[in-house]
Amino acid sequence: MSNAHTPHDMSDPLRQARRITRPLVLVGLMGVGKTSIGRRLASALDRDFVDADEEIERAADRTVAEIFEAHGEAYFRDGERRVIARLMEEGHGVIATGGGAFVDPETRALVLDQGLAIWLDCDIETLVERTSRKNTRPLLKTSDPHAILRDLKEQRSPVYAQAQIHVVTGDGPHELAVERIIEELAAWQ
Repeated sequence: MSNAHTPHDMSDPLRQARRITRPLVLVGLMGVGKTSIGRRLASALDRDFVDADEEIERAADRTVAEIFEAHGEAYFRDGERRVIARLMEEGHGVIATGGGAFVDPETRALVLDQGLAIWLDCDIETLVERTSRKNTRPLLKTSDPHAILRDLKEQRSPVYAQAQIHVVTGDGPHELAVERIIEELAAWQ
């Protein structure tokens, strides 16, 4: 066998990325790919994956949309904060969070202290296209999704920018985003 490395040989960055033992917490706007990229990243790193929204739904025996509708956003964020704290404490390898989770100061402080926040970012047009595939996003049900996503991006980007790693995903295959994340993890000190 040859030891030559091709440009797509991930062995060295992958080995470097695997040395990180903190939970990798994916943050960013809805539709950026936190869950689908998170699953692929966890697989590449031989770590487990958990989606915070799915855990919230399981704990509440309701969908995120139903929780929002019945109790409002503040109630949801409180439950979300507790679930993410539990997931961090349990030491999960890769955690996908809801779009607003990292905006919460307590959740953000916990993630930055005990985990490694990875901000997944992409353009508004890609977000609009991706979020239009599902009608399960409470914040997009009220009016124009393009305007809502543009406003959320403007409001939340300064907060997301506090993440230790920032990866622009674009509209390409999620495998490319995973490769970029692994490269960033390999370089992270």
